[in-house]
Amino acid sequence: QVGGFAWEDCGDGKDPVVLKSLSVVPDPISIPGSLRVSAAVSSSKAMASPLKAVLVVEKALGDLWIQLPCIDQLGSCTYNDVCTILDDLIPPGTTCPEPLLTYGIPCHCPFKAGSYSLPASDFDLPDVELPSWMTNGNYRVRAVVSSGGQELACVKLAFSLQSQ
Repeated sequence: QVGGFAWEDCGDGKDPVVLKSLSVVPDPISIPGSLRVSAAVSSSKAMASPLKAVLVVEKALGDLWIQLPCIDQLGSCTYNDVCTILDDLIPPGTTCPEPLLTYGIPCHCPFKAGSYSLPASDFDLPDVELPSWMTNGNYRVRAVVSSGGQELACVKLAFSLQSQ
């Protein structure tokens, strides 16, 4: 499916972390703009540092999907420890930003096992200077999170971006 938001849990039913639902509007996503997101995730296992995330990002060029390289931590990157990235963004000891705080969604490792849900919440997408290869178009992303070589979660996303 080209164009239009879509998601899929690709964990084959074996991963301890499962994306149960995800909704993102508007479609296409506009930068800058407001994004309304709702999601539900369940985890049968606590996730602790180091958490490795491997992203494969593809962009449609006509009928072809081109894998985007990892440039300045954007694109098809491997993040060897998501926990330290979160600690850099949100210093440990500070409260999690809204709306995570209200809904009891953690923003630091370790993440306890359990069910987490985010009712429809608005996020502002700032007018960030994106590289030209990451602006308007249709994208596919596959994200795999693992710890110690064991896959914990796999999610595929498809979305369109429209930047002003």
